[in-house]
Amino acid sequence: MTPERDKRLTDVLNKRQPDITVVLENVFDPHNISAVMRTCDAVGIQEVYILNTMIPPHKKWGARSSSSAAKWLTIHQFTDAAACFQQLRARYDKIYSTHLSHEAVALYQLKLTGRVALVFGNEHSGVSEELLSQCDGNFVIPQVGIIKSLNISVACAVTLYEAFRQKQLAGHYASPRLAPAHLAQLRSEWGFIDEASGADNL
Repeated sequence: MTPERDKRLTDVLNKRQPDITVVLENVFDPHNISAVMRTCDAVGIQEVYILNTMIPPHKKWGARSSSSAAKWLTIHQFTDAAACFQQLRARYDKIYSTHLSHEAVALYQLKLTGRVALVFGNEHSGVSEELLSQCDGNFVIPQVGIIKSLNISVACAVTLYEAFRQKQLAGHYASPRLAPAHLAQLRSEWGFIDEASGADNL
């Protein structure tokens, strides 16, 4: 590995954010999942949760959409909602879902600098009632058009860049935030990936 490549990997790891994650529930199109993964990588999210209770677990992602982002992320796949939420509750203080309801608040009212998990539902019916009942609140992305919904990958990108904005203002990207042991583990894994794949872009 060249010194330049080593510095690139280290710089990216030093900006990974351990206190925010994305949960995708029964998202059918792997290209949508891949697009979300690419955004997660772009804003420093390391952990992604894929929950499939209606469809079989995904075996691959749409590589063209993800630009190989999946291999740089830690992806947790679940087929049981209770098991998924048990792990989320152990790691995050708040779980918010995208859902249009009377109680929903605008995205920009959320505090996204704490330990937060963001749940996005599938392309057809959104977040299930089962998951909505377990979340701490709902949010919507403000819109003024006729169509009151966005593609899931677009909605996720808008949301994550608001989190990026808040976290940047809070100084979360100024110094490493991963635990030293976790950072070292990922550094070792990324070095192996880098050796195996050559000069593939992050």
